[in-house]
Amino acid sequence: MVLVVGGGHAGVEAARAASSAFLGAGRVVLLTMDPSRIGAMSCNPAIGGLAKGQMVREIDALGGFMGRIADATGISFRVLNASRGPAVRGPRAQCDKDAYAAEAQRLLVEETTVEVWAGQLEDLEVDAEGRLVAAVLSADAGPVAPDREAIEQNRRADGAARSVFPSRAATPANARRVELSSLVLTTGTFMRALMHVGLEQTAGGRVGEGSASVIATTLRRLGFELGRLKTGTPPRLRRGSLDLDGLVRQEGDQSPEPFSALSPEAMPAGRFPHLPHASCFETSTTPEMHRLIRENLHHAPMYSGRLEAECGPRYCPSIEDKVVRFADRESHHVYLEPETLWCDSIYANGISTSLPAAIQRELVRGMPGCGRAEILRPGYAVEYDMVWPHQIDATAMTKRVRGLFLAGQINGTSGYEEAAGQGVIAGLNAARSARGEDLVRLGRETSYLGVMMDDLVTRMPREPYRMFTSRAEHRLMLRADNADDRLTPLGRSWGLVDERRFARFEAMRTALHATREALRDRRFENRTLWEWLRTPEVDAAWASARLGQPIEASIFDRLAVEARYEGFLARQHAAIRRAAASEATPVPADLDPASVVGLRAEAVEVLRRFRPATLGQAGRLAGVGPPDVALLAVAIARRRRGA
Repeated sequence: MVLVVGGGHAGVEAARAASSAFLGAGRVVLLTMDPSRIGAMSCNPAIGGLAKGQMVREIDALGGFMGRIADATGISFRVLNASRGPAVRGPRAQCDKDAYAAEAQRLLVEETTVEVWAGQLEDLEVDAEGRLVAAVLSADAGPVAPDREAIEQNRRADGAARSVFPSRAATPANARRVELSSLVLTTGTFMRALMHVGLEQTAGGRVGEGSASVIATTLRRLGFELGRLKTGTPPRLRRGSLDLDGLVRQEGDQSPEPFSALSPEAMPAGRFPHLPHASCFETSTTPEMHRLIRENLHHAPMYSGRLEAECGPRYCPSIEDKVVRFADRESHHVYLEPETLWCDSIYANGISTSLPAAIQRELVRGMPGCGRAEILRPGYAVEYDMVWPHQIDATAMTKRVRGLFLAGQINGTSGYEEAAGQGVIAGLNAARSARGEDLVRLGRETSYLGVMMDDLVTRMPREPYRMFTSRAEHRLMLRADNADDRLTPLGRSWGLVDERRFARFEAMRTALHATREALRDRRFENRTLWEWLRTPEVDAAWASARLGQPIEASIFDRLAVEARYEGFLARQHAAIRRAAASEATPVPADLDPASVVGLRAEAVEVLRRFRPATLGQAGRLAGVGPPDVALLAVAIARRRRGA
């Protein structure tokens, strides 16, 4: 049995991937404290963005759910950086948060063999050889049945989405032991979680939910090095109390692009977008608000010494952090974004805060358009335990315990997309481990998922990890539009991609090849149409007219990028081939760095701590230079010859 602990974005994708990769060879159980909260969007109800949108496309290319859920529940779609180069464009969708969770639950029920259990993880059993053999669960842990009527109502999309699973908060009592082959731990922000509003503290990883406190003790007992991080969320405002008419309205794209290759065929009546459009609005903070924040910093947990957390997200800071760190700024953008179509809640994106509720109310009313704003739920900070990710491999399996995999915020990341991507890798490898198969890794040249996993195991994060296009050295190859080409064949070989998804991919690949060859063969004014594609003014209509057949817009866009960046792409491919040998050379797990003659003391210490799986990973560790890698390569070669 593969056990997935946690029902967030990492847990959903891990359970789906494990179920697909198992191919009926074993059970997959998703254990969560409250099944009705599976797929919940705890913070901003948005999917994608810069680099994150590419990751969602990659998850979809590997058969994952996130892109399909976003397409089915999006209420505003937009491609960010659309006017810039193809390497940095990122699709994004604002979603209905209730519909999102309901759709995630429906897909788990209807398209997987995953069993959903309510309960808590109490302990782990590891044998003398460091192999996970069993999990100890709360005594009341057990399966819950889905509500079929809710599934049908959600499918009609004619009212507020209902949870597919019943709300059942697990109550730890005694314990029950479950033997298993592997386990994916996706605790999110719940491990020893503590919420802060001003100087008030409440145990829990989300409002109205509990804290998973016991598992942290278990991980420490097993020898894991834990850290403590912090995140936060802004207040939710009542839409009817806002004056939105005078604010800048933000609309989505007129012709939205779906995340998933299966949209819109998979949607009712083949309609994409499926839900009505909703607008967002832009406002800002003011100097008076900044003054109020400075006067009340002593009430903020981070500045009053009430937080244990070592750091919070640098790229999504609280408004208190912004005011302190950017003291010369008189204002910061704030985006008012609807959370659902069926209630009055507005997410105030840009003012994450943990100040006391009374101060939050005064703060919010200082923004244009918000003079009469009513707070439905105040913002809060949450601090939680995590496992420093140098203790996992790029397969997501821990180095201390074989069969134990970690995914999501437990690895020090932030964001739904980063969590879901790790879930795919962890779930796939958990199933492969259970079947006795070799674990798989994605290289940095294959995907943003590969970049993320490599970064986590070679760079000690100073704050919650967030993906950016600048992290990928081969980002021109890792575009949102070609994720299928890069990953779907791999996903198919691993059992992640089903017949329908692969048939859609093959049809697209055939169309691309046929159109590419036709453009190379047809000439116009002494140039091939392929050469004409390099001219920015050439569009699909122009090329279709000269080719004598219509070219689908998505096909044209893909081929135009190929033609215009042909030389750059060729150079990147050549660089990848040159680095391939070193990148793939495995470092024996039992090789003691101290035994490598000439290796510097700092390199020995770093290599012992991070235990890189390949020479490529070793070379990316801070403190390990090219001469150290050369010595390590010689030592590995000598071992091979000796063997």
